[in-house]
Amino acid sequence: MGRALLESVVAQSDMQLVAALDQSGSAWIGKPVTELVGQPCKTLITDQLNSLKNADVLIDFTRPEGTLQHLSACLENQTNLVIGTTGFSAEQLQHIKKVAEKIAIVMAPNMSIGVNVTLKLLQMAAAYLADGFDIEIIEAHHRHKIDAPSGTALKMGEVIAETLNRDLKKVAIYGREGVTGERDAKTIGFATVRGGDIIGDHTVLFAGTGERVEISHKATSRSNFAQGALRAAAFLQSKTNGIFDMQDVLGFSKTN
Repeated sequence: MGRALLESVVAQSDMQLVAALDQSGSAWIGKPVTELVGQPCKTLITDQLNSLKNADVLIDFTRPEGTLQHLSACLENQTNLVIGTTGFSAEQLQHIKKVAEKIAIVMAPNMSIGVNVTLKLLQMAAAYLADGFDIEIIEAHHRHKIDAPSGTALKMGEVIAETLNRDLKKVAIYGREGVTGERDAKTIGFATVRGGDIIGDHTVLFAGTGERVEISHKATSRSNFAQGALRAAAFLQSKTNGIFDMQDVLGFSKTN
């Protein structure tokens, strides 16, 4: 994902890459970005967070512990932040929201334009298929993904639950085994697949009697996430503080 982001930023004529961060000990530290992306770029890869003093916005696709370090550095340097990381605890999310009172943050479990359009489609489908349809969310990712269900799958569940006036914490079913009994019509099921190099597949199944509706999004490269992140970065140029998501970036909500 880091490589995809760098390739996309370097290719933009209206954006300038001023820093490329990697974790300490990486073999890439001190090397020019051009060696990683194969495009002309003199910016050196670094582990020094003070490089953010020259940045308007940082795009972060790491892990929660890394994001929180970057969050502190962004606050210190008044650098806006795009967060594509998932797997945060409730306490960590609350901390991010608190920092967003002083800097502007776009935070979304999936930066893909297509996924965020899919979320709007799910709102409409859930509203019309509220009765007589069981809802299951199936997601698949590569073997290296460390959280499950994916942040995107959870966001899909949240959107559907909110549309149906249900509390996802109460109706979500994350696994089934043994004698489970008959399915509760109000539940929203999640199924997780991990294997190979699957970038990200998500399908929401609305299963009724005699018919079913499936809404799917399948990612075939990481460039779509990178392009969405750049769009989020551009969105933040006019913001000084607040927390936003991709629905705001795309103009689907009234926040902007």
